[in-house]
Amino acid sequence: MRTASKKIRIRPGLRIGGPGTFFLIAGPCVIESREHSLALARRIKNICDKRGVPFIFKASFDKANRSSIRSFRGPGLERGLEILNEIKHKIGVAVLSDVHEISQVEKAAEVLDVIQIPAFLCRQTDLILAAAKTQKPVNIKKGQFLSPDDMKNAVEKIESVGNRKIILTERGTMFGYNNLVVDFRSIPIMKRWGYPVVIDASHSVQKPGGKGRVSGGDQEFIPYIAKAGLSVGADGVFLEVHDDPAAALSDRHNSLIIKELDKLLGNLLRLKKVV
Repeated sequence: MRTASKKIRIRPGLRIGGPGTFFLIAGPCVIESREHSLALARRIKNICDKRGVPFIFKASFDKANRSSIRSFRGPGLERGLEILNEIKHKIGVAVLSDVHEISQVEKAAEVLDVIQIPAFLCRQTDLILAAAKTQKPVNIKKGQFLSPDDMKNAVEKIESVGNRKIILTERGTMFGYNNLVVDFRSIPIMKRWGYPVVIDASHSVQKPGGKGRVSGGDQEFIPYIAKAGLSVGADGVFLEVHDDPAAALSDRHNSLIIKELDKLLGNLLRLKKVV
């Protein structure tokens, strides 16, 4: 079984994958405001720089798959990309966001360093192909309804247009109502295809729709999921990070409070050396 992934160039000076290191994708679930996103990006970057962890900032410009029509969705495509572009150049970090429609892809590719395909859309062939054709790195999240072996089909769709900059993310599987369980076999299984695999430690502890109009979650288990993912070979960790999760406008129950990030990264770095 393949244990090492190929390195992928995200932007000048930033490559992810390969043996011996891990990278972090982190940020708030959704762009709440320009000021909030800039401040969080700066704080996370400073922590990652101190620890020597490669960092990609993540925030959604539009959360199109919220549980309720009343839920906050974000600033939208145009304003959201403006904010992400400012973060990219002012803070000096790579940026990632998700696309939900083919019409969003072209404009998103002008700003984003990594285009993300949400888990619910991981079988949407035309959307995946549109993202892949930009030749940008594509992070595709495994659907809660798929086995890890099924992700080979998504990989082949991206490869079909000559794009080999692929990231695969495990985010839990639905077992029963309002709960997710991580089968950690999925990480070595998805590594068979040679691309970096990420453990999404935030969404893995989510309880979809668990609060009726919003999702619940068990954020105290985020560090355990992250450590378990690295221990079986994950190349990267995905974390939703917030300065005040209780006040977050999305995913408040499965976001890591930023004051815990430095300690967690230290533990993950020590674990990675052992692995």
